[in-house]
Amino acid sequence: MTAGPGRYDHIATIAREQTDAKAVVVIIHGGNRGEGFSVQCDNPMFLFTLPDILEEVAAQIRRGAEKSEAGK
Repeated sequence: MTAGPGRYDHIATIAREQTDAKAVVVIIHGGNRGEGFSVQCDNPMFLFTLPDILEEVAAQIRRGAEKSEAGK
């Protein structure tokens, strides 16, 4: 991960400011500036926990997709 503003940092800033969040992760797929992501946080230690958070989010998405597929 690179340091400094990302391609969609302006979107992350809007989300962080509008929600008073301590951390924001924005992932863009097929955006008008291409693929990209931006992470903003008030504590650099958040970056060490982010992989675990993303893995849990991925697991929740998989479980939701499996339930949705089973309900067809």
